[in-house]
Formats: sequence, structure tokens, C-alpha cells
Amino acid sequence: MRKIILMMSTSLDGYIEGPDRDIGWHRVDDELHRHMNAYLATMGGFLDGRVVHELMADYWPTADADPGCSAVVKEFAALWREMPKTVYSRTLEYTDWNTTVVREVVPDEVRALKALPGGDLALGGAGLAASFLAHGLIDEFRIYVHPVLIGGGTPLFPAAGTTVGLDLVETRTFGNGVVVLHYRKPSEAAPG
Repeated sequence: MRKIILMMSTSLDGYIEGPDRDIGWHRVDDELHRHMNAYLATMGGFLDGRVVHELMADYWPTADADPGCSAVVKEFAALWREMPKTVYSRTLEYTDWNTTVVREVVPDEVRALKALPGGDLALGGAGLAASFLAHGLIDEFRIYVHPVLIGGGTPLFPAAGTTVGLDLVETRTFGNGVVVLHYRKPSEAAPG
């Protein structure tokens, strides 16, 4: 069965975006972008909230049309356009680029999506992640911690009032100081 993997960047103080949706503090260089491209290329689809989807849709469909763009940008632009995408939104009427709009997170529908063949599903968006987390639908977390304090904005994890224990799978530090923390839910099977 496919897994749902939350894949988000955050500041050291836990925000995915600053005031006014600012993400200018992200430190995505070629090394980090190549890493993300290689990982995302293995996915079977992207599951995003409306805000993340609109951010991506504003740039990636034509990012590789700029003759000055880098090879990693060209690679991701093609990957993003071709990847099946599901955007969860109550207000978005239509979107393009291989995208399905879904109104609500319905756990049985998400589990059915997980049961389909193909690669794992990358989840993006703090609000959507909170909903998936409340329903116990996130299997793994790949959190990219950027070495910057931004002092406010949208938190990655809003206060949920619950404790969720996770197992550390790996860490990796990139040359620009970003650290990826990869966690998964503990195995459901009891030790023998």
C-alpha cells in the first residue's frame, strides 16, 4: 500500500511561511533542489491544500520557459506538470495541469487512494496536514528545517492537543545548512 508522506519546509522556529505568505527565507539551492527532485520523481502523486497548489500553479507550469532557468528548475517544472495532483479546496472551482479538486478530506476516500497502485503520495500544506493528522492518515514526515528564525507566520503544526510518537528514519544536512528530518509512525505490529 502506498504511504502518505508530509513533505514540508519550515523555519527553525516552526513556520512554513512568514507574514503575508512570505517564503523568501527558504534556502533552496541546487543541491537541495536536486535532492527534492530525485525524491519527488518517485512519488505517485501530490496531495496539496489550495494555498500550496496555487503557489505551485503560479510558477511551475511555465518555469522552464525562461531561457535562464537552471537544469534543476527545468527538471522539476516537467515533473510537476506531469505528476497527478489532488488539491483539497472548498473554494477552488477548477484547476489544470493533471489536477483533481476534492472538497473534503474523507478518510475512506484517502485510504482508497492509498490502496491504488503506484508510488507514495507527497502531502503539502499546513491546514491539509492538520486534517490528515487528525484522521491518522500521515505515514511519514520529511521536514526540511531551514536555518533561519522568522518570528511569526503560519505554523507547520497548529496546536492539536494530542501527542503523536514517531520513529526517526534518517537525517541529512545539506551544504546550505538545511536539515531534513525523516520520521515515520511506529510499526503497528507488536514485537515478537
